[in-house]
Amino acid sequence: MTFQIHAVTVYGKRPGQVRTVPLRTGALNIVTGDSRRGKSALLTIIDYCLASSDYPVKAGRVREYVGVYAVTLSQPGRQLFVARRAPEGKHAVSTLLCVLSQAPGTPPPPLEKLFFTTPLEAAKDFLSDFTGIDRTVKVPAVARVQTISPSIRHALFFCFQAQNEIANPDLLFHSQGEEWRPSTIRSVIPYFLGAVDPEQAALQARLRILRRELSELEARLTRSQALSPASGQARALLAEAVEEHLLAPPADEPTAEAVLELLRSTLSNGLETGSGPDRTDDPMALVTARRTELRRAHGATRARISDLKRALEENDDFTGQATEQRSRLASLGLMRLDRQASQAAQCPVCDSPVDSATTTMAVIAQDLDRLSGDLQVIGSDTPALRRQLAKQEEQLQELRSALARNQDEMNEISAGLRALQREPDDLRRAAHVRGRISLYLDTAAQHVPVPLVEDNRDQLRRQIADLEEQLSDDTQDDRLTSYLSLISQNIRAKAGSLGLDHSQFPIRLDINKLTVVADTADGPVRLPDMGSAENHLGYHIATLLSLHEWFCEHNGPVPRTLILDQPSQVYFPPDYTGEPTLQGNDLSQLLDVYRIIDDTVRSLAGAFQVIVVEHADLTDPLFRDHVVERWRHSNNQALVPPEWIIQPGDDEDR
Repeated sequence: MTFQIHAVTVYGKRPGQVRTVPLRTGALNIVTGDSRRGKSALLTIIDYCLASSDYPVKAGRVREYVGVYAVTLSQPGRQLFVARRAPEGKHAVSTLLCVLSQAPGTPPPPLEKLFFTTPLEAAKDFLSDFTGIDRTVKVPAVARVQTISPSIRHALFFCFQAQNEIANPDLLFHSQGEEWRPSTIRSVIPYFLGAVDPEQAALQARLRILRRELSELEARLTRSQALSPASGQARALLAEAVEEHLLAPPADEPTAEAVLELLRSTLSNGLETGSGPDRTDDPMALVTARRTELRRAHGATRARISDLKRALEENDDFTGQATEQRSRLASLGLMRLDRQASQAAQCPVCDSPVDSATTTMAVIAQDLDRLSGDLQVIGSDTPALRRQLAKQEEQLQELRSALARNQDEMNEISAGLRALQREPDDLRRAAHVRGRISLYLDTAAQHVPVPLVEDNRDQLRRQIADLEEQLSDDTQDDRLTSYLSLISQNIRAKAGSLGLDHSQFPIRLDINKLTVVADTADGPVRLPDMGSAENHLGYHIATLLSLHEWFCEHNGPVPRTLILDQPSQVYFPPDYTGEPTLQGNDLSQLLDVYRIIDDTVRSLAGAFQVIVVEHADLTDPLFRDHVVERWRHSNNQALVPPEWIIQPGDDEDR
């Protein structure tokens, strides 16, 4: 269950000033008027009241004379009144709203009965619930690591077309030109179209959480190892103690605790220099040899990581190209692979007899089978490659930590050797080493003990592998491809009714590029490459109407309203200020736009509402019968009533 807009209300800054613009639900509403009469402010007021994080109302009389904005939202049996103050002082926005549940048909309350107590985020959640959005669903963000919880703010991408968007060849959806918005739109489109399975979305969110936990755990383990008492300095002191015969060489690689215990033992033992074996082992040579081995392993691991990344990129490139080809075939809807043998010699398009059809169909079927097989193999290989990549990156991190410890060890040995060279005999050198060990142990004892980090990486990796296995058969991409194919067919039909260029070819909605593409015989033609603002306007209208038809017919959680700001602008010069009338072909083309809007609204039987603010004022009944407000200088009407406006020299207190 979602909503339509029943009314827009503004409250003036002086007592008793209230102006309500009523709107018809389930119908086409046209507000026509001259420039600077407040038409375009309707869209920004609705946007602001629906939990916008900024203040989109433009500077002018509306900002100057309006103190509170409000909208009345309706759905069968329910009505919601949402009011929001204009920002006060130096505040960018007002963060407290008034949200009231009302009986259907209740008029806007007076200003003194409005209580602004609902925080912005709470209001956004309330409006999302009123729209029917499931706030427990998390969808993966495209090109980013976090997830997105769909909200009313995301649904409005498909409900607004501002004056600079409605015929813009580069921007198909509302606010698409703002930073990060394209990736957000790509992320939420599958949810609003109904292609996202909530259970699969929950698994995807769980998988991302586990991957983040694994990454954080590996970082904590690395820090814990770096801060461990058995650092490179401790091991270097141990090597020097062995060199000076304070300790016997350990048989095995000692643990961190064992290293500390051995160093402590050097302080309790007497000096026995000269009684041990001759010093033939050079500790610096041993550490240098170890560093050579570590660097060799480090280089080999980096090479393996590079190979794995290249393999994943090749897999992704192939999958993307193959999927695009499959999407194009799906948009055509011509190939029927379940044809009987008796029909094999018929054209797949018109069913006419074709001698070569049998061979052609067999070759195409073989190619499609091979393409599907390749996609299946690539899809099964990718999770394994990602697991191998994660394993190699973990090994690379361990090697970097080992190299850091090795460098500390080399530095400590070099410092010790320089100091020992200044000692005249073995006894004094041994005493020097014991002094440095004692200083190190005293310093280490003052350190706050590092909390033990439980190493459960294997458990996390098993859980991640299980989730990747469960999600390997996810059919979300197939569902999305199918839905977009059906919507694209509807866009093409509407484009044909409007007589748009390229409408004789298959049309597809490309959600990766966020544009409309015509697949012509000479190659794909994107909306920015199509000439004429009339084409840009037409494809915007056809796309948004087709999407809303889908939302209505499949219960998509999107407001059942589409707001268009001045679609007639493509037929007027940019600096046009004269009488808003059209003639000839321009008039016919604009009426076709309104005809297809009205036909769509009527076909949905009250489930959909379109609000158009216009500069043009046509006498044709197709336009005239849908006008709900006419704000012109000739009738002294506007969104802000003339009596609210204080002229210079007027008494503001009267």
